[in-house]
Amino acid sequence: MSPRVFSASRFAKHVGAGVVVVALLIAISPGIGSQPIGVIEAWKHWSDTDSSVYYIAFQLRLPAALKALVAGFSLSLAGAAYQTLFRNVLATPYTLGIASGGSLGALMAFKFGLTGVMLGLPGEAWCAFLGCSVVVALVFLMAGSRHRIAGNTLVLGGVTIGLFCSAMMMFVTYLADVRETFFIVRWMMGSLETVGHVEVPRILIPLSVSWLVLFAYSRSLNQFDLGEEMAASRGVRPATIYMTCIGSASLATACIVSICGPIGFVGLIVPQAVRLVLGRDHRLLLPTAALWGGAFLIVCNWLTHLVPGWYSRLVGLNIAPFPLPIGVMTAVIGAPVFMFMLWHRGRP
Repeated sequence: MSPRVFSASRFAKHVGAGVVVVALLIAISPGIGSQPIGVIEAWKHWSDTDSSVYYIAFQLRLPAALKALVAGFSLSLAGAAYQTLFRNVLATPYTLGIASGGSLGALMAFKFGLTGVMLGLPGEAWCAFLGCSVVVALVFLMAGSRHRIAGNTLVLGGVTIGLFCSAMMMFVTYLADVRETFFIVRWMMGSLETVGHVEVPRILIPLSVSWLVLFAYSRSLNQFDLGEEMAASRGVRPATIYMTCIGSASLATACIVSICGPIGFVGLIVPQAVRLVLGRDHRLLLPTAALWGGAFLIVCNWLTHLVPGWYSRLVGLNIAPFPLPIGVMTAVIGAPVFMFMLWHRGRP
């Protein structure tokens, strides 16, 4: 069956809706958090750089929302590409062991004190990116020649290297002291916390390249989705698709892991949900999934700040609540949503 005929009006409707929702969420983000500062009050102080309201709204909340947007956009885009390339709805941006490699790199940085700042990013971010890159390179070396790459071999190689990195992470944690263990565990939960607009601009260039490559290959992914033999008969080289798209998706994932840590479920449930609603045309699927992934992570970031406050008021505690790790929130929301989608797909 050939892919759906592209409809410009359908594309404009769904992508436009995603853009509007994301813009709205970003606009109200300065007023959403544990501190009682409303949206209108926050924007009244957008130019008052000396006020505490400005600092909370535009140096903490807005940068975190933009970071969530970029992370959700990248992870959902990469997840959609992986699910097509590996023909597996359970594929995620971390299928090839990227999260484990990045986590091991960050843990090594904590353990050996490589936490200085270089080019605006902390040492653990650079070590995490290096760990991701090494894992991807090893996976491709195991997969085969540049003329023929087996998808199953990529997955098996990624799982094997990921398990090895996980074992090394346990070994590093075993050797760590209490302070190092705390930082290790906290980093593994993922974080969108940031002060000012520093981290995201540093990674926008490689991220933009990976986004553009994946969008440019949307037609080829449509052909690949019909089967490798069918794609080859239409002039699409499967090995090129694997190398280019997996490389680009892995680059985007590595960038996000390096500054946010591992954030699960975003690249799994958002592409699947969008695919169920809009179909398998990647010219529409990729941008829509990316936008809704960003929106999903922005809302999850709000909840990490709001839920502890709600719980404190519910139990009558008069304490300043600490935000939940973003990885915990995405799992709490993502797991029930994923089980619901599985139940819905399994219904006759």
